[in-house]
Amino acid sequence: MSSLSRFAFLLTCVAACRPTPGPSVTTPAATGVASEAAPGERAGPAGAPDGKREVVETTVFHLHKFLQRIGVERDTYTRDGAGQLEAKASFGFQDRGSQVTLAASFRLGPDGAPRDYQAWGKTSRMSSIDERVLVEADGTFMHSRVGEAPVRGTPSGAYVVASGYAPLLAQDLLLRAWVARGRPATMTLLPAATVTIESRGKQEHEVEGKRVILEHVSVRGLVWGREDAWLDDAGRLVAVVTRDAEFDHFEAAREGFVALLPELVSRAGADGVAWLSEVGQAAARGPAGAVALVGADLVDGTGRPPVRDAVVVYDGDKIVAAGPRASTPIPPGASTLDVSGSTILPGLWDMHAHVQQVEQGAAYLAAGVTTVRDLGNILEFVTGIRDTLDAGKGLGPRILVSGIVDGDGPRALGTVRIQRREDIAPVLDRLKRAGCLEVKLYSSVAPSLVRPIAEAAHRRGMRVVGHVPEGMSVLEAIAAGYDGVSHVQFLFDPLFAPGEAGKLSREARGRRIADADVKAPPLAQVVRAFAAKKVMLDDTLALYELMTHTAEENARREPGLAKLPRELRGLFDGSSPAQAELDGAIFSKYLAVVGELHRAGVPIVAGTDISVPGHSLHRELELYVEAGLSPMAAIQAATSVPARVMGMQAQVGTVEPGKRADLVLVAGDPIADIRNVRKVTAVVTRGKMYDPAALWRIAEFTP
Repeated sequence: MSSLSRFAFLLTCVAACRPTPGPSVTTPAATGVASEAAPGERAGPAGAPDGKREVVETTVFHLHKFLQRIGVERDTYTRDGAGQLEAKASFGFQDRGSQVTLAASFRLGPDGAPRDYQAWGKTSRMSSIDERVLVEADGTFMHSRVGEAPVRGTPSGAYVVASGYAPLLAQDLLLRAWVARGRPATMTLLPAATVTIESRGKQEHEVEGKRVILEHVSVRGLVWGREDAWLDDAGRLVAVVTRDAEFDHFEAAREGFVALLPELVSRAGADGVAWLSEVGQAAARGPAGAVALVGADLVDGTGRPPVRDAVVVYDGDKIVAAGPRASTPIPPGASTLDVSGSTILPGLWDMHAHVQQVEQGAAYLAAGVTTVRDLGNILEFVTGIRDTLDAGKGLGPRILVSGIVDGDGPRALGTVRIQRREDIAPVLDRLKRAGCLEVKLYSSVAPSLVRPIAEAAHRRGMRVVGHVPEGMSVLEAIAAGYDGVSHVQFLFDPLFAPGEAGKLSREARGRRIADADVKAPPLAQVVRAFAAKKVMLDDTLALYELMTHTAEENARREPGLAKLPRELRGLFDGSSPAQAELDGAIFSKYLAVVGELHRAGVPIVAGTDISVPGHSLHRELELYVEAGLSPMAAIQAATSVPARVMGMQAQVGTVEPGKRADLVLVAGDPIADIRNVRKVTAVVTRGKMYDPAALWRIAEFTP
């Protein structure tokens, strides 16, 4: 899930597809609506012959984000006198006060072969699309997209078209084509990609008192990782569980099937974990039973100097011994692995994660992240994944769940809401029963409710963390009972009088931050408030760096960008050259205040808000060193400090006998050069050793 300031991304795959029109499905809410372009929109693809047009099918999809209904897509299929079919989509939703609208049009010949596809509009609050695929009479095609050079080519065999997750019409046409072509394992996705579709079986569901059979399919190649879709017996799309262009949970269901979405989201999570466990077997390596890692240096996370030529012995999920080779006996029967030239670290933590899809589990482990703190999700989805992993039936890091709560208003997110005092007890009791360790407050919670929420949460043994609600300053949030704040940007609120920031230009707001003295009031007061109450900060510096530097500079700073799967390329456009100087000055102040907080004794924990999955956790540690932390302190910010603030220091966070065997091996010495933390050679968790390269390939990254 995105923060309010998360930079958006736009998937780059496009295509055209051959539909298999089913029986007419006309809904009263949709009839005649989507067959005309909205005011200000252009007409559909050029070249459709004139003549009488007949509407042959109209479909409505209800759009959801985190299971909250946010909008509608209306799809209309029309056929002209020559038998040529045209399908149009009008897609729109409201997301936290922003309107997102998209239109798309497909023209197909009398034989159903694609001729022309266009899509234009917005795919998220911060991303847009304007592209076309035109198929010539000789079978060649041209793909054009604003800002990119045209691509010409000849498709090999049957092909399809789609622009990422939206519109649903493209996915409906794609899946109809898949059924009509005999359910091939793969299909060509123009201009130069492949989509993979697999049936995951059929299940019976109850819809409005009637039993219906739906087929569950997984789709890979439209967004990063698996989408889950359900088809009716005619092969038409009924529902989809996916991610949008801000990497948030996104769900859609055809009219009449909306009530099924919670059940389908839960099924998607469970099936995804099972699939990842199946394919993840190839990534496991190393002997079973007791294993002695011999010859590496040991950075145990306690802050003590590294142990040279160390031995670490683990048996299953427990560390048996750790220390210098000369004084640490290896138990009889233990398998010995020579890991000379490596450094052994505790398993890393990402303290600001959102586990939106199962592939993230493989990416986290590949980066050495063995524990994540999920700071906002569909509760049933993330707890289902957590419980499956804890039962030893999946592949991924341990998940600590924070239940996200918002208030009311146009910017509210999710379906768990506290709008009045009477809501507090039942909501917190629900989160407690679900095993949430924290309550994450989002931006629309009424400031007057923060203190009673915090008091009620503390009585239940739960921490209170998150965004600073609108109309409240970070100092007021701390005074009201916050245990932790997410995102460094909130620390700069006191630079502005109440209500002032919204009246200033972007440049004026930025200049106020860039010119601030972090050692003078009011920022010095913020540092003192954090230090006095030991309030934790998960700053998400790696995210803000990607937002405040140009794309070229981001590529230099974050090598993980070059290893992204195709669907995530172009994820972070960064700052424009005109804004980069000011944005870079703002980011420098973010670094400076994190350094001041650390020197004041404030617990700083590494968190990424996803950003570049896996890789950004390494970048967080590099940025901490730039902010003035020692490499040892930076490593502790992703190991022992998170364990301590979460009350789990007796179980995990350091490499000591009796603790959990979450271990990372890296090539070289990260104390000498923190960048060596990126060189992960092996990961140990839940009693197994994994090959990072194999895990990266499962996550569709370049190792």
